[in-house]
Amino acid sequence: MEIGIFRTNICTPQDKNNVIQAIQQHFNTTTCSIDIEDCDKVMRIVAGPVTVEEHDIILFIRRMGYQCERLD
Repeated sequence: MEIGIFRTNICTPQDKNNVIQAIQQHFNTTTCSIDIEDCDKVMRIVAGPVTVEEHDIILFIRRMGYQCERLD
């Protein structure tokens, strides 16, 4: 994955900050953002020089207690 776009249920600024921080600590990403104002709560991740698998991101977010699926 170079750029991943996901639908989530991350709603609050605090949850958004916690998830972004966890992703940046766990995965090699250059950018991670979550639009909590969007109806799909879109999370966009740009991978760093090392490939990040979409499946790994989805599992990681689900283990944090949130819904997450690839947005087509």
